[in-house]
Amino acid sequence: MTLAPERASLPSAEAANPAVSLSCRHCGATYPLSPTHVCIECFAPLEIAYDEDRLRTVTRESIEAGPRNLWRYVGLLPAGHVAERRVSLDAGWTPLRPAPRLAAALGMRTLWVKDDSANPTHSFKDRVVSVALTAARELGFTTVACASTGNLAQSVAAHAASAGLRSVVLVPHDLEAGKTVSTAVYGGALVAIKGNYDDVNRLCSELAGEYEWAFVNVNVRPFYAEGSKTLGYEVAEQLGWRLPGQVVIPIASGSLLTKVDKAFGELGRLGLVEPTPYKVFGAQAAGCNPVASAFARGVDTVAPVKPSTIAKSLSIGNPADGPYALDVARRTGGAITDVTDEQIVDGIRLLARTEGIFGETAGGVTVACLRRLLDEGRLDPDVETVIYNTGDGLKTLDPLVSTGGPTATIPPSLSAFEAAGLGDD
Repeated sequence: MTLAPERASLPSAEAANPAVSLSCRHCGATYPLSPTHVCIECFAPLEIAYDEDRLRTVTRESIEAGPRNLWRYVGLLPAGHVAERRVSLDAGWTPLRPAPRLAAALGMRTLWVKDDSANPTHSFKDRVVSVALTAARELGFTTVACASTGNLAQSVAAHAASAGLRSVVLVPHDLEAGKTVSTAVYGGALVAIKGNYDDVNRLCSELAGEYEWAFVNVNVRPFYAEGSKTLGYEVAEQLGWRLPGQVVIPIASGSLLTKVDKAFGELGRLGLVEPTPYKVFGAQAAGCNPVASAFARGVDTVAPVKPSTIAKSLSIGNPADGPYALDVARRTGGAITDVTDEQIVDGIRLLARTEGIFGETAGGVTVACLRRLLDEGRLDPDVETVIYNTGDGLKTLDPLVSTGGPTATIPPSLSAFEAAGLGDD
């Protein structure tokens, strides 16, 4: 399908926009800023290319003078340079919480939790969606769409509703009820597909060739992915403009991990932080572990798998950024590992009872993988570490229902309360 002329490329660039083209991540071929994501020369993915001189006009002071949301970093992003065009629910600037009790439980010195459950729809997807839908609106689209394991669907539906855009989101039919209800409430089209996420994604790729819609993780994916960089920028700024020594990041498509690494690299290159060494660790569920498996085998090819895990938000059996995530982990001296569903539940509970943070299953994966990396001696307990909690546990209650309940059920009397031992210190 040929795009309508008014949607072929971004409007004439504002001086502040540092994005200049799309660039192939493999062969380096360049393309105009437009709704496309695959190189026609080698079929590798495209990403945003920037004018380095424009990036260098960004200072700590200009960032700190910006809004307390992801758009404080607009000078390092490919869209949103006219504030009135932004599609925003004020995502970003989420807490970087010290985690001393979790650190003590794991035998670590300094640990932080970057808690993106505090975003408007309670996941980090609000960052990527805000950037993607802003770019989509600037490109002239009026309908936005996505394939999703849940969090992205909710965020697209919410942001579209706020901007007066039509949304069409496609999800696996067995999605958690909480994510289904919290997407449908925004009034867009919610389509359940009889299959897993990879089936949904394939259908979206077909639809993107037939309908003149902005598919956030297909034809506007290069813009969408850049929103994840703000998770790296914020951690550095919240640490006082310095990089942590180690980070642990959950892997679904792998894009979040690669973009946090890109953010750290940009900050160092631009002189916004001291470019100190850091290690990047990836976390997957054993029931959907194509990247962890490739890392363990020492190979560069990520073989697709059929997902079977409670961590449905990470259930992407054929991750688009898998090979790039492998490269980041190996280049930085990190690692990628996996954990069982039982360990995931233990990770959720450990984070909740030590720090009062209820993470979704992806958060349980991250905490459990942190523990495994420590136990295996691959992550240094004495080095400052940041882990990323990407979503709210209220979205994924099912794995906890069978074991989560009252401590005791008693008659309404003092004697019953005391008999249950509830008054003991």
